[in-house]
Amino acid sequence: MTGRHSGTRRAAWAAVVVLGITGGSVLGGGAARADNGIDKLTAQQIADRSRDALLGTRSLHLSVRGELGDNSPPTSLELSLDRDGNCKGSVGIGHNQGSVQVVKRGDDVWVKPDANFWKNQVPTGGSAFAAILNGRYMKGSADDPRLHDLAKGCDLDTFRKLVGDNADNDRGTLNKGHKTVLDGAPVVPLTRMRDGRTVTMYVAATGKPYPLKITVQGNGTDAVVGFSAFDKPVPTTTPPPDQTYDISALLGRTSAPV
Repeated sequence: MTGRHSGTRRAAWAAVVVLGITGGSVLGGGAARADNGIDKLTAQQIADRSRDALLGTRSLHLSVRGELGDNSPPTSLELSLDRDGNCKGSVGIGHNQGSVQVVKRGDDVWVKPDANFWKNQVPTGGSAFAAILNGRYMKGSADDPRLHDLAKGCDLDTFRKLVGDNADNDRGTLNKGHKTVLDGAPVVPLTRMRDGRTVTMYVAATGKPYPLKITVQGNGTDAVVGFSAFDKPVPTTTPPPDQTYDISALLGRTSAPV
């Protein structure tokens, strides 16, 4: 898929950008009933335990909202994904620049851009593509080069690798706040200053020490990341055949990657 912006790829990787800003050693999410005692630990101990909790999860729901810097428009993402590479959700580009629904199950990928996406991200020929699809999903294989980045972003192992690769990235002082409540759940906030940005992680103080929310502010970035639905299966429903259109038939095999 061509266009002035690689909109689908940028939105699909929005969470990767935010996670990269935070650094892998201070991640986690979710809440349960039993107090886990993390408020008695040091900031680094909490960070380490939350990292290990995230690395151990089999699936989760990821929510991203905000501006990711580099003068890019606000981005939104709602995506359920697992370590088998299955996902379901949507990504969007702010200022009415477009949104895309995404489904991946096994080796199959379905993508449905909206009218604003075709108009703004594919100004040459986008309206024709939209007319042909008529509200249907494009369907292709995960190994199709036009869908490769999107398929990779659907795999929870991609996020786990990012966390692992950044496990020793401890630039900036990590501070622990007082135990508090976030949306009815007890949490312990951790804050780090890095590269002109303030990153705050709200780590669950009950059950496994996952983070419930991460905020990133400063240096052109103002984003919120939410984690939920840990170890809950990704929805298995996929678009029926009469709601799909083969991506190769639509775009041709010489089109640039999405």
